[in-house]
Amino acid sequence: MSRTDSILARLSRLHPKLIDLSLDRMLPLLDRLGNPQDSLPPVIHVAGTNGKGSTIAYLRAFLEASGKKVHVYNSPHLVRFNERIRLAGRYVSTRRLNQALEAVERVNDGDPITFFEVTTVTAFKLFAETPADYLLLETGMGGTFDTTNVVKHPLGTVITPIDYDHQGFLGHSLGEIAANKAGILKAGAKAVMGLQQDEARRVLERAALRLGVRPLWQGEDFHGTGQDGRLVYSDEAGLLDLPPPALVGAHQIDNAALAIAACRHFGLPVDEAAFAEGLRRVTWPARMQPIRSGKLRALLPDGHEVWLDGGHNAHGAAALARAIAAMPARPLVLIVGMMNTRAPEDVLAPFRALAPVDILTLTIPGEPNAHKAAEIAARARAMGFNAQARRSIAAALASAAEIEGARVLICGSLYLAGDVLARNGTLPD
Repeated sequence: MSRTDSILARLSRLHPKLIDLSLDRMLPLLDRLGNPQDSLPPVIHVAGTNGKGSTIAYLRAFLEASGKKVHVYNSPHLVRFNERIRLAGRYVSTRRLNQALEAVERVNDGDPITFFEVTTVTAFKLFAETPADYLLLETGMGGTFDTTNVVKHPLGTVITPIDYDHQGFLGHSLGEIAANKAGILKAGAKAVMGLQQDEARRVLERAALRLGVRPLWQGEDFHGTGQDGRLVYSDEAGLLDLPPPALVGAHQIDNAALAIAACRHFGLPVDEAAFAEGLRRVTWPARMQPIRSGKLRALLPDGHEVWLDGGHNAHGAAALARAIAAMPARPLVLIVGMMNTRAPEDVLAPFRALAPVDILTLTIPGEPNAHKAAEIAARARAMGFNAQARRSIAAALASAAEIEGARVLICGSLYLAGDVLARNGTLPD
């Protein structure tokens, strides 16, 4: 076990629950550290169900194309914990991460605090100590009691599309979930909203009105469409004719437009040339990521395609299925692993129309709360799919190799995606 893993293991034992939504433990610890959350560069706070990470990836690409230094906080990580904290454009070094974690651990002095709380406190400490022009801050879950929701005066807030996810923590209706996400809205901070269903929009409108915030709404105040291989963006300030996003899928047009709107509405120093450069260079691992080389890719013939996506709920799976449907036809093989907090039916249903040749199911390695491969396969067969359990990703790929010219899509969980990237030797950069 590495030193980082040892530290994180100690921290994870400070509270009996992985998730316990509250800010009551974090705030005293932040106070003992000098309240680093009050000494950050201008913050753009992003919540929502899907598209948070992609939207932040576009924002970072646009700002960096403009010559700005950008901090980023994302979760979860795929391969290494360092991926959660990007300092002025680079992942935090292991040495500096360990020093910060141990410093926070000493100040906490054994008090009960969840893993997400203590690691977010560590991130704030690092962000406050490192000069940068902006901080892009992604919520982990919800908004109101999310560990990131201690920034009192963000420059702006973004709420991506809201759908059903984490109902056990956030509520069982779209309205309840939206009310939780709306917790990041702040009086005096501008807001931009992604495409929302009616129930969620009504809740967000009421929350914004109470705070005196007039958000920009996607599909009303601004638009982004794909036309003739280009991204055409429009708002009241005018029209932009831009190259298509480097990220794959029609949903990435929406994510890119949301990020462009945020830049323009928040007054960020991004011009048309920087938007174009950012769209060409943007990267976001495990989101319709093509796997073209590596140890696992070598198990398939050259004529096969391999795509990796961490989408793990119904909304994300629907976007993923649309992205696959837009590609030239090939025999489709799904390799699926999922956590047991998700219903396999929700993720698999959008693929019915694509008629996959086979669904090969896995138990995600090292995850005690993963669905068993046999359980996912049985539920997939009950839906009418041809589905079979496999012992490992290598065994699943060996089966896929027998289907000539197959398009192989590995999906169902970010934890599975991280395991695949690690085994393939493809580290996020």
